[in-house]
Amino acid sequence: MQSKTQGSKTLSLVLLCAGIVLLVGALIVDIIGSDFSLRGAMLICGIVGILAGMYFYPTQKNHRTIVYVIFLFPLLFTFAVTVIIPLVLGIGYSFTDWNGVRMTASVGFANYQSMFKDPAFIWSILITFVFVVLNMILVNVVAFLLALLCTEPMKGTGVYRAAYFLPNLIGGIVLGYIWQFVFSNVLIKVTQTSWLSQTRTAMFAIIIVYIWQYAGYIMLIYITGLTQIPGDVLEAAAIDGATEIQALFQVKIPMIASTFTICTFLVLTSAFKQFDVNMALTNGTGSVPNFMGNYLSNGTQMLALNIYNTAISKNNYALGQAKAVLFFLILATFSLLQVRASNKKEVEL
Repeated sequence: MQSKTQGSKTLSLVLLCAGIVLLVGALIVDIIGSDFSLRGAMLICGIVGILAGMYFYPTQKNHRTIVYVIFLFPLLFTFAVTVIIPLVLGIGYSFTDWNGVRMTASVGFANYQSMFKDPAFIWSILITFVFVVLNMILVNVVAFLLALLCTEPMKGTGVYRAAYFLPNLIGGIVLGYIWQFVFSNVLIKVTQTSWLSQTRTAMFAIIIVYIWQYAGYIMLIYITGLTQIPGDVLEAAAIDGATEIQALFQVKIPMIASTFTICTFLVLTSAFKQFDVNMALTNGTGSVPNFMGNYLSNGTQMLALNIYNTAISKNNYALGQAKAVLFFLILATFSLLQVRASNKKEVEL
């Protein structure tokens, strides 16, 4: 038994050492820019060797923890590679003259100073905030009303739910072009002018399309919350003489307060990141006066589209990255504040 344990320990150490050597070697080859074609295989074999060494290590007390780590590793590794590492690198790139491939010098806060001197960027922040506030109200109201309708005892509720949810399955780019045709070729026969020709009406058009697309998804979450309300609670309210309106505001809404928190958070984050519909519907065009007395030609360009155009269209990746960092800070701050305020409201209800 002791020899078997010693053999497992030796095998574990060999695998761990081999895995570390292969992993470090692959990273070194990649950093120095070598054309060695097997560096990817070295990286994978190194990771597998380290995980196998951890698994075969002869310990009973921590073996279950090791197994948990092995099974969680692919998810954690993917999250680190796609989210954590790019976030850290992006913050670093925002202080340099990075051109999307390499950087040559550190510029300090020059990118941040430059973006706050850009009237178009300031305008994009303002209209993004307006867009988020309006949609947090309108999407939740429409979705909740649809949820109330689809939870009533009537025939065809399944068909109604599917019909209301269907727009969410259409991609944002395709959806934008469909509604662009509607506003520019169908509704123009009634209004005589296209809604997309003026900044004010174009923003209302984007809001309408966003509500049409997203309300069905939020509706399903409200339906889940409403169907979880115990029937005996509603029966007791009816016996006590509560009307439908009283039962709605004094029983149903307080009992699904957590659902409102989730839906408000989802709408907040989604509206802040609005990009595809904005790009396909108007591409950010529209003339508005700026703060210096001139005119901006991108009156409907929201924050995500502004960052994209800065980095891709204008080929200024460092400035675009600085804007993206600020975007992340704004989104994280408002999301945390919204969740905290909603949770406090849940306790009060």
